[in-house]
Amino acid sequence: MEMPGEREKHAWRTEIIARRRAETPEEHAADARALVAAAGQLDVGAWVCAYVPVRGEPGSTELLDVLRTAGARVLLPVTGPPGPLNWAEYTGTDSLRRARFGLLEPIAEPLPTSAIARAELILVPALAVDRRGVRLGRGAGYYDRTLSAADPGARLVAVVRDDELVDRLPEEPHDRRMGWALTPRAGLQRLGEDHSTE
Repeated sequence: MEMPGEREKHAWRTEIIARRRAETPEEHAADARALVAAAGQLDVGAWVCAYVPVRGEPGSTELLDVLRTAGARVLLPVTGPPGPLNWAEYTGTDSLRRARFGLLEPIAEPLPTSAIARAELILVPALAVDRRGVRLGRGAGYYDRTLSAADPGARLVAVVRDDELVDRLPEEPHDRRMGWALTPRAGLQRLGEDHSTE
């Protein structure tokens, strides 16, 4: 039985996906360049978990290269059946191959879900995030099932467009809150209860 929160999330997803589809290639490229510049605000650490943007998600593989140049080893998700994500190391665009759902994944040997615990910084794809840190994903639950294996001290950063950082989203008990948002124009922004009115 569908709950009211699920209906509200569906409405949000429909609206945001439509806006992303309406974005021109030039606008998307400008946002991707701005995110690369904003990435300079990130304290990357030795390991970072990130992802290759697809289907209108903000960003590009250039952001992954910037993380590597900053000294981080970058892990990307490897999808399988619904459940927690496995990971593999990204070593450059020539190390990527086409995978299910139109994703690009590293050709390296997959690592178990627990590899996420290495990361001090985790860039998480999102359709939107609110100022409390509540993230709206696409609804498949891959990240909800995976983030429980992350180090409790890891910095969770939702990567969204500027208009996708909103005041309030519906929240469910299994949702894991983000600590930061990274957007093209405003850059890195702290999220949480103390920042709900900023």
